[in-house]
Amino acid sequence: MRFRKLRLKNWKNFEDTGEVEIPDRLFLVGPNASGKSNFLDAFRFLRDLVASFQEAVARRGGVSALRCLAARRDSDIELRAELEGQEGKRWIYEVAFNQDKQRPPLLKREFVALNGQTLLDRPNDDDRADPERLTQTYLEQVNVNREFRDLATFFASIRYLHIVPQLVREPDRSVGRANDPFGGDFLEQVAKTPEKTRQSRLNRIKAALQVAIPQLQEIELWRDARGTPHLRGKYEHWRARGAWQTEGQFSDGTLRLMGILWAVMDGQGPLLLEEPELSLHPGVVRVLPQMLARVQRRSGRQIFLSTHSPDLLRDEGIGLDEVLLLIPGREGTTVQTAALQQDIRNLLEGGLSLADIVIPKTGPEQADQLALFADA
Repeated sequence: MRFRKLRLKNWKNFEDTGEVEIPDRLFLVGPNASGKSNFLDAFRFLRDLVASFQEAVARRGGVSALRCLAARRDSDIELRAELEGQEGKRWIYEVAFNQDKQRPPLLKREFVALNGQTLLDRPNDDDRADPERLTQTYLEQVNVNREFRDLATFFASIRYLHIVPQLVREPDRSVGRANDPFGGDFLEQVAKTPEKTRQSRLNRIKAALQVAIPQLQEIELWRDARGTPHLRGKYEHWRARGAWQTEGQFSDGTLRLMGILWAVMDGQGPLLLEEPELSLHPGVVRVLPQMLARVQRRSGRQIFLSTHSPDLLRDEGIGLDEVLLLIPGREGTTVQTAALQQDIRNLLEGGLSLADIVIPKTGPEQADQLALFADA
């Protein structure tokens, strides 16, 4: 199954995105605070809905924190996704919700269709007779989602990754967390993977890392005296046998790259990456799009990422339909596909690279004024 379109209304930065085409690989580009992370979070929200509507909203600070500041009379928050499944099946899932004062968030609409046939349209008569039912989606209830359980399974497979190296080095900060998108339980995830699969992945990661870190000879999972899992690498140097270092001694770039490489091999659902270029050498960043394209050909999964990196966008294999420009304004952020911008097409035909065109187009207009900060 794949996402094909997404529409957001009153969702964080976005008053109304309109229908956004979602290809198999997506690059989100825009200024700071334009909503790149919030656009990716819409996919995470759909994943969290499968577990609990109430928790998904509470985890994000409640309805008031989710609602776009540009929302006026029509204040319902809405997400609408169109998906393509096996054998060309076309799915639609739509959810809208709001909150009345301090009461729990309530569904205003939940809709599911398959190939044009409506499978679910809420509120229904039962909901109107018992409004408490609207505190839960049907998506999260296995006793009523049988007809569209494929959607729930697909949403649950979405994975988000934004490794924070310090959390990996000090896992005690994230005790009790599971599937932490910031890497707090990254080592536990590696340790829980079946040994044969784990070793195969670590061997592939080692081969990839040796391109960026030629001195690296081995990578393995190791447990200390307390049983705490660690990743350690053996580095070649003047001693004949080299030396071992654990993740506490790895660089930020090494940890982030290891996390990205592990994530692309772990799972089949859409993968959301937040600024994967952070802490990485430009030479490594330039080949990330090619690596992700090969992963897609092998696994078939969709990969969506946000970026500020000109080096990443210099890859000639990136299509204009794969780039979304996020432009903030007084009425919220607008989302524009680069393929629909004639001026971008003209500049590309004139010999400029995508990075040369897109990065200046989405940058702050008066960024040079920051240089005057010390004179204020």
